[in-house]
Amino acid sequence: MTTTTTTRPRPAAVLLTPSAEARVAKLMAEAPEGAVGVKLSTPRRGCSGLAYSVDYVTQENAMDEKIATPGGVFYIDAASVLYLIGSTMDWQEDDFTAGFVFNNPNAKGSCGCGESFTV
Repeated sequence: MTTTTTTRPRPAAVLLTPSAEARVAKLMAEAPEGAVGVKLSTPRRGCSGLAYSVDYVTQENAMDEKIATPGGVFYIDAASVLYLIGSTMDWQEDDFTAGFVFNNPNAKGSCGCGESFTV
């Protein structure tokens, strides 16, 4: 008797909305030479301890989460994945501001200005 194991694809740690995917595509279209993708990390910063940071990445790190989007590769820093699992990342613009907005179910609080969060 043979046994077969079926594995299903693992869901991405962070869901990017169509607007966020479009912004990643725009960033990659304008990326500096040598950029291989855009990376989300959560450096220690701000009143609450952690902040969201999105930057170009020039070298792939095998430990990082890798998400293929229509406009380019989106990475999540390996050390940040646990803080971000189940989050949604959106790109929002209005007359006065533009930026990525995060809905993070792991965040237990944030500072008054919204710059940083705590888990």
